[in-house]
Amino acid sequence: MNLDALAELLKSREGTGLFISFEGGDGCGKSTQVRMLAEALEKRGVDVLASREPGGTTLGQQLRNHIQHGPDDVDPRTEALLYAADRAYHVATLLRPALARGATILEDRYIDSSVAYQGAARDLGAEEIRSLSQWATEGLEPDVTLLFDIDSTRGLARVAATGESLDRLERAGSQFHARVREEYLRIAAQFPERFIVVDAAAPIEKVFEDVVDSLLRRLER
Repeated sequence: MNLDALAELLKSREGTGLFISFEGGDGCGKSTQVRMLAEALEKRGVDVLASREPGGTTLGQQLRNHIQHGPDDVDPRTEALLYAADRAYHVATLLRPALARGATILEDRYIDSSVAYQGAARDLGAEEIRSLSQWATEGLEPDVTLLFDIDSTRGLARVAATGESLDRLERAGSQFHARVREEYLRIAAQFPERFIVVDAAAPIEKVFEDVVDSLLRRLER
């Protein structure tokens, strides 16, 4: 694993920020990988912003509670618009300032989540949701996207094993989550220059090693 080399490469970018998004279905382990990578890079002197959507701001956390734990009769369009509102505020108040100072952003979910969950699985249209999100963010796209791929049934089993109560999306059913995974893989094939697909079924430490090594290879191009 090349953690030191990755950290030195990031520090050598001379004020140029880097935006890395972490994507994947429920139970894929991406949030764990965000935390592990942020801690490792910060220990090596890298300026890191680790955040999540929704919930990375006070407003975002309020929206997250409404979306994930609100009434089940929230319709798909309302859900999509709430995510877009959170993303607009998140980009304006956190992401763009971090990039301006040269930080490395590790973002737990971004536009591709909305395309997979609302665009495909909620049948709102992938391109329509992408257009909405691009308008909300004024076109801010990640430099690199890590997709943590795992069979949706196995991912949901991981979620259930935590013993925590399920949110609205986690309760959406196996067919819904299978469509989310299918759409993620389609997006990755559509944007191969941006995506790195990681086998999220592997043990946590092996996944982390793959994340570090694949990022280093991509950034050294």
